[in-house]
Amino acid sequence: MKQRIHKVLADHGHGSRRGIEQLIRQNKVEVNGKIATIGQLVSEKDSFKIEGKNIVLSRKGHKDTRILMYNKKVGEISTRNDPENRPTVFDNLPRLNSGRWVSVGRLDINTSGLILFTNKGELANKLMHPSSLIEREYVARIHGLVTKRVVQKLVDGVKLEDGLARFTDVQEGKKGKTNQWFAMVIMEGRTREVRRLWESQDLQVSRLKRVRYGDLFLPANLKQGSYKELSKSEVKVIEHL
Repeated sequence: MKQRIHKVLADHGHGSRRGIEQLIRQNKVEVNGKIATIGQLVSEKDSFKIEGKNIVLSRKGHKDTRILMYNKKVGEISTRNDPENRPTVFDNLPRLNSGRWVSVGRLDINTSGLILFTNKGELANKLMHPSSLIEREYVARIHGLVTKRVVQKLVDGVKLEDGLARFTDVQEGKKGKTNQWFAMVIMEGRTREVRRLWESQDLQVSRLKRVRYGDLFLPANLKQGSYKELSKSEVKVIEHL
């Protein structure tokens, strides 16, 4: 049975649906020697190339779902390839025999902390989609005076250039002379959304780290640049979110 190309490739671990659609728009996906199109119907019997590389789809059923927790360093980028040859979050991941790791969202180059990876693009898409209502928790060091009124604005919602954004919770932390730490929860993963919310109040984020995604907390003993693979029982819990 034929299905849409982005679903087939995502199901076999070659990216998230959104990521595959972006590659198709950039003419980087081929089906049977021809440039693929958005919404094209394909089957596992077709031949595929992504960014010039032959892709083999298993016809023996899908591999077991795998999920990694990775502790990103500041300075690493979240894309797979970088024209400037900067380190990426994919550099330290274990090699897969088939398919490839798909990141569950991204963190900007100056943000550290928890990123999830899976070999199932469809699962990555589910975990990132706003309809899943999955919390992301961050800690940040903020420079400037943060009043209760500012915190309330950030919880009520602020209109950014790409729409209304808000924290569902903000908790005060340790105070310094010119800065203060905060923990905050957000339900979306828009580009630089946490930073942009604070910046909308004329405040500067000097450090930012993601410490939780859903019910998964960044392990205290997981060093930066290292990963931990979830057990099969932990994976089942995530699959049924």
